[in-house]
Amino acid sequence: MSPLDLTVIIPVRDSREHLAGCLQYLSESQATPAEVIVVDDGSRDEPGEAAREYGVRILKLDGKRGPAAARNAGARAARCPILMFLDADVRVHPDTVGRAYEALAARDTIGAVFGAYDDRPLAPGLVSQYRNLLHHFTHCSAQTRAWTFWAGCGVIRRNLFLQHGGFDERYRTPSVEDIELGMRLTSAGVEILLVPEVQVCHAKSWTLWSMMRTDIARRAWPWSRLLAGSVPDDLNLRWDQRAGALCAWLTVGFAGAVWFSRTAIWGMLFGATATALSNRRFLGFLARLRGPGFAARAFPLHLLFLLYSSATFAAGTAAGLAVAWQAPRRERP
Repeated sequence: MSPLDLTVIIPVRDSREHLAGCLQYLSESQATPAEVIVVDDGSRDEPGEAAREYGVRILKLDGKRGPAAARNAGARAARCPILMFLDADVRVHPDTVGRAYEALAARDTIGAVFGAYDDRPLAPGLVSQYRNLLHHFTHCSAQTRAWTFWAGCGVIRRNLFLQHGGFDERYRTPSVEDIELGMRLTSAGVEILLVPEVQVCHAKSWTLWSMMRTDIARRAWPWSRLLAGSVPDDLNLRWDQRAGALCAWLTVGFAGAVWFSRTAIWGMLFGATATALSNRRFLGFLARLRGPGFAARAFPLHLLFLLYSSATFAAGTAAGLAVAWQAPRRERP
């Protein structure tokens, strides 16, 4: 089978071990890309050694510039008309590359396609398993006609990518640069599809602190500023998620009131039950996949996620609206 007319671009920074696994699985893919470019974003652990072992092209940036700039550099250097972005800490399935390519090539009107993590994350532990399975469930239950993009495993037409300026390089750390690109493309009329069957295994290990820091500083806050008060009913922003967040705060409120009145414990139990019911699809998915015990242990983590994510998103939205409200006032003579 001849290689696909496709360039795979993998930004990397201090992730040589992850990169080696990513390249190994990519080399075993049923459909092979014509070109693979690894972009070294100022790494200190010499990922080029792993890249050279698999015979891929290596681009080295002048210092740390961020994954957005690294991907853009790879796109400019690419020789193929279709680009596939992969994170260094993912491992493709044998059919991932072929499925993504076929989904994009199905119609000329489709500008980009992205997929999801699979339901077998590599890192053990409750937090890592919960965090990666939440991403899998969110993408696999989202609308297929997407308004965002995902650079962890996504394909896009190169001319379209360059025409619209690629990723915003003001994002110097992994953040919502792919969401921003997707919003920019869809506002220009570009059709983007989420194809859940295009899956990769995530090898990243999460701690509670790294999960909270990422969700707050690199997801909820910048995402809320992007949306500027216009919240779609999709992904983590669905109405059941909003209801779950409200019930989670109700639970916390009654928990605090227990110090003053023991009867508040019934309100706390009601809030926790309502939170579980509003998230019954996700908790049911965890129970079917990992068993009821895992779902029960993951529930407090999910309640915490709903609390800090909703608080950050609300604060970011309020800050954005305040800036928008102040702007006309400053322009008045």
